[in-house]
Amino acid sequence: MSADLQREDAEIRKEFPILTSDEAYLDNSATVQKPQCVLDAMEKYYREMNANPLRGLYGLSVKATEAYEDAREAVRAFIHADSTEEIVFTRNATESLNLIGYAWTADNLKPGDEILITIMEHHSNLIPWQQAAARTGAVLKYVECDRSGSISEEAFRAAITPKTRLVCMTQVSNVLGCENSIRRFADIAHENGAVFVCDGAQSVPHLPVDVKELGVDFLAFSGHKMYGPMGIGVLYGRKEILENMPPFLFGGEMIEYVTRDSATWNELPHKFEAGTVNAGGAVGLHAAIDFMQRIGWDTITRREDHLTQYCMEQMQELPYIHILGSDRWQDHHGIITFLMDGVHPHDVATILDAMHVDVRAGHHCAQPLLKYLGTMSTTRASISFYNTEEDIDRLINALKRVRPEMGIKD
Repeated sequence: MSADLQREDAEIRKEFPILTSDEAYLDNSATVQKPQCVLDAMEKYYREMNANPLRGLYGLSVKATEAYEDAREAVRAFIHADSTEEIVFTRNATESLNLIGYAWTADNLKPGDEILITIMEHHSNLIPWQQAAARTGAVLKYVECDRSGSISEEAFRAAITPKTRLVCMTQVSNVLGCENSIRRFADIAHENGAVFVCDGAQSVPHLPVDVKELGVDFLAFSGHKMYGPMGIGVLYGRKEILENMPPFLFGGEMIEYVTRDSATWNELPHKFEAGTVNAGGAVGLHAAIDFMQRIGWDTITRREDHLTQYCMEQMQELPYIHILGSDRWQDHHGIITFLMDGVHPHDVATILDAMHVDVRAGHHCAQPLLKYLGTMSTTRASISFYNTEEDIDRLINALKRVRPEMGIKD
């Protein structure tokens, strides 16, 4: 390792108070650790400007409102949306997708219409569409990928029909790490008159995302996967679509006028943000965006690419390790999901935990994909730019000890 890389490692890791030299945190696809600047921003909000945003005319409430709306503008700029009216704050990507699943489908699906998703979707981008199909009589269809995770244009065109009203697709798979060609598929969807929903939970933290360049109608993502707090998420939706959708939740703040018998809804985006909002979470997300921009995409992608290559090349030298998806490290975006001969993934994760290596085992909320790939459980190591070669070395050395710990001789 070069001296320059060592210095960069040290500078980056000192931003994260939870990271220590004796533990390798490699569960970043589930949630990433939070830099001190995010913790400080949230503490400052609650210490200096805590009040109910959007409702009060006194000073604290005005400050809270400004902080909340400043966060919305930061999100808008980060994903290059046209207007803050297109940015709805939710609890997480799951809630964002459920919002579409109820509010958009209510008036836009009828019996016989089709919803098209991929076999690689996280349950959060699958179950809302199962439920929407059950409520409306629509048909849920799947387009399948090859073993590397690639979806061909031919397969996609064969799956979409004039009855397809909605296409839902992840930009980056949380199991295979592959990136889908969102612009190409969104264009085909629009050619066929369908609305396109993109799950950006695994892409927005790792890739520059421009909703206009992607050509999507909706984009969902979570703050906690991009160095922000848990409990804050984002739904981007094109303004003309959001305007025609009914609210998802009802109550305070999302209303304009109420009588004994009826109500009218607030303007965008507030009609989708019922009740007291998570202003502290929004402030934390704003700080996380500022942090990512300070680090810079060049640094983030360079480090994550380097560590993905470093990890995969060493794992591929272990004959009892079998990586799901592509053999190319470039196709994994920091996500390396694998099986170990003779050892259940839960045992792999448990033994690694005893060696202070944090990975995830199970179905990764993608049971249809794993069944399609011929397994029901795997182990996943996932990388952030704050990881180091030492973290990868710790993982590889621990993997070499798992089978002997289970009494298996090579």
